[in-house]
Amino acid sequence: MTTQPHRHGPEELCAEGLELYGRALREGHVSSADAQTAPCLVGFGLLDPSVTDPSRLEPVAPALVLHRRLRASADRVADERQREQRLAETLEPLMRIDGRRTATTDPPVISLLGGLDRINEAIATAMADASSELLAIQPYDGHNPASRLARSLGRDQALLDRGGRIRTLYQHTQRYSPAVTARYERLDGDAEARTLDQVTERLVVIDRSVAFIPANRDRTLALEVRHPVLIDYFAITFDRLWHLAAPMYPEAVQPAAPNGITARQRAIAALLIEGHTDAVIADRLGMNIRTARVHIAKLAATLGSESRAQLGYLIARSGILDPPG
Repeated sequence: MTTQPHRHGPEELCAEGLELYGRALREGHVSSADAQTAPCLVGFGLLDPSVTDPSRLEPVAPALVLHRRLRASADRVADERQREQRLAETLEPLMRIDGRRTATTDPPVISLLGGLDRINEAIATAMADASSELLAIQPYDGHNPASRLARSLGRDQALLDRGGRIRTLYQHTQRYSPAVTARYERLDGDAEARTLDQVTERLVVIDRSVAFIPANRDRTLALEVRHPVLIDYFAITFDRLWHLAAPMYPEAVQPAAPNGITARQRAIAALLIEGHTDAVIADRLGMNIRTARVHIAKLAATLGSESRAQLGYLIARSGILDPPG
């Protein structure tokens, strides 16, 4: 069996690595087979092969490991400083050129960001300077959001600690997501969440001064927007959706289900009337196609429909899509 590499640095050894390294220090050696559970020890130079017995690994003294690692860290810092100096020396003469054809030093009102790392870096930078509010729309994209939510937890909590407020819109399918639920259990401060059947594409508005929206379908490109008119438009759109949404956190409110038709089924009915396929309905409502078909079947059973064509007719005649009042 191939051991998966441990994704951590020497400054945060895994539990297996700490236990095995401690045993090696107490006993003077461990077997190569034992070390397969913690390959990080060899990779980080905490264990070396024995000269007399290749099947054994002997521990390197912690003081020596510390010295080596601090020296390597100092070398990296020195290298970064040299790179900074070279960069400054390269660009400094160019900065003296009369830049009539170059952009100003102010951030552009709209800029294109390429790559998830660059997008996340830009959002993190804007969040670090934020002091009042984060508005976010988080549509379900068919993938587990746990890693994305975990990455944003620290920067969101920092905003809350500064007295800021966070409001997030999700789709109804996320009301019981373990990742989303765990996120709000860990956040401490003025954080609220609501849900809708359908939401817009992903949107992040920070302090009503900068916004981020996707620039392609797979979200590997994003627009960073600082134009005041567009920012106001995004914020107003968010506020209107917010008032239409059902509270989820801190106090959950379930959408009403009059006449035995749930809010989810009404949303599906509206899309069926528009002529959408099962696949489009599933995508618009943030669910897989099998779940969408189950809901469609329940709706058909409730209305007594025996065919897709009849279902559309019965939906229109039932009045379930009529505005209340």
